[in-house]
Amino acid sequence: MNVVVDTNILAYYWLPGARTEEAVALRRSTDHWYGPKLWRSEFRNVLAGFLRRKVMGPAAAKALVRAAEAELADFECEIDSVAVMELVSGSDCSAYDCEFVALARSMGIPLVTEDKGIRRDFPGIAVGMAALIA
Repeated sequence: MNVVVDTNILAYYWLPGARTEEAVALRRSTDHWYGPKLWRSEFRNVLAGFLRRKVMGPAAAKALVRAAEAELADFECEIDSVAVMELVSGSDCSAYDCEFVALARSMGIPLVTEDKGIRRDFPGIAVGMAALIA
């Protein structure tokens, strides 16, 4: 099964923490993880927070971003801006969040997210990790 994953899922997968094990199980239960190119900027921002809080050093952040980018390089997609704006107009979600929803909708596959607002506004397409872990 292919899925779109939002940046929080990528962060859980790549950065050791309380949800890493669940994200690893999700990765094993799915074939390909897709995302809009926006994921790169959001992931870099997560890493910036880790750097500023001194949770990791620059070398570790660089290695993580390189590894994540290499793994997802063939699975990044362009998003239709009009589709994003249509989703924004019917929800309380940001345009950033709606990029992930728009991609999942256009591909006809689930969006995996732990964001409760996205799951509330888009229940037909957005699911949590637990729903897909085999």
